[in-house]
Amino acid sequence: MSALEVVTFGCRLNAYESEVIRTRATEAGLAEAVIVNTCAVTGEAVRQARQSIRKLRRERPGARLIVTGCAAQIDPASFADMPEVDLVLGNAEKLDAASYAPCATAVRTRVSDIFSVHEQAAPTVSHRAGRARAHVEIQNGCDHRCTFCIIPFGRGNARSVPAGAVVEAIRCLSTEGCREVVLTGVDLTSWGADLPGRPSLGQLVRRILKMVPELPRLRLSSIDAAEIDADLLAAFAEEERLAPHLHLSLQAGDDMILKRMKRRHSRADALALIAAVRQVRPETAFGADLIAGFPTETPAMFENTLSLVGEAGLAYLHVFPFSPRPGTPAARMPQLARAVIKARAQTLRAAGAAALERHLAARIGAAVDGLVERPGRARAADYTELAFAGDAAPGALVRMIVTGHDGARATARLAA
Repeated sequence: MSALEVVTFGCRLNAYESEVIRTRATEAGLAEAVIVNTCAVTGEAVRQARQSIRKLRRERPGARLIVTGCAAQIDPASFADMPEVDLVLGNAEKLDAASYAPCATAVRTRVSDIFSVHEQAAPTVSHRAGRARAHVEIQNGCDHRCTFCIIPFGRGNARSVPAGAVVEAIRCLSTEGCREVVLTGVDLTSWGADLPGRPSLGQLVRRILKMVPELPRLRLSSIDAAEIDADLLAAFAEEERLAPHLHLSLQAGDDMILKRMKRRHSRADALALIAAVRQVRPETAFGADLIAGFPTETPAMFENTLSLVGEAGLAYLHVFPFSPRPGTPAARMPQLARAVIKARAQTLRAAGAAALERHLAARIGAAVDGLVERPGRARAADYTELAFAGDAAPGALVRMIVTGHDGARATARLAA
């Protein structure tokens, strides 16, 4: 086990930031330490983090144990009160090397008011040498208040990285040999709303592709299903280097549940967005986040969500059984029985597995450019995972022919 260990809970953004945390802590000379980057999306996520902290202390009795992330930001006192914990850092502090300096770690709690953070001055870049892709955090925070979500209180209000800084970071990554960049954030489609002139995400995408012509592939992470701006739609139509893949934050397929979630889109809005993208880029594959068993969800409402999987032609599902988060309006709504929630989640996951199988079957015979992630594994532009035999180095873009699938991934051979 390494002297410095970073343990991550929660979303992809947390995972990307954990790589930055590792770099910043190393720069500060922190050694023999464990850093736990927590998640606050559900009460269960917080419970798991606390359980892990106790276990890590037993395993690493002499290590300095630092807790950070959204759960630490929202309720720092509860972690500072744990005898296993030496230091609690907020989300603004966790990416600052000074927070890990020996003199700084003498302070037990360093958590500032996240709503006092109004600028996202520089992109957070997560990339290790030899990896096929890099993630660039272009946005943080969220101005919306979905009834099930506590994350704005851990991340603060929406704030954007200026376009010039984003382009420069991506140019540097491309120079280092990075073949794919994924733009990420808490509420990606809100990018630019707080910048002069209110530029759109689509304008940023077009600027990146123009200013960094040597980058083979640009991908978007999860976006809000409420909107896609005209420039982004045009980019999908005209820019082959923009990956034909969108993961949508749908959450439900029933209008009443969407209203009770305080989402900004309807079922019809989501279907219209998908249709608009497919009209200009037919090969686009869509994924979605869906919550099973939201409070007050009737069998008919659940069926509306279940039927959306097929009607929208989704390929990839992330299914979350509803878990109430204390402090959110949804936690005070009439709850469903846990057995019902679990059963509905299983049904949605089965629909997701069938959807993925349909997607994979439709790809058989296609010629694709696979970005090699590790020996024998690659990723197509539409996010299809490829298992292949042959000699191709990680980071290489290789032409492949899809030959079949095993239900979870496609099989492919290297093109002659």
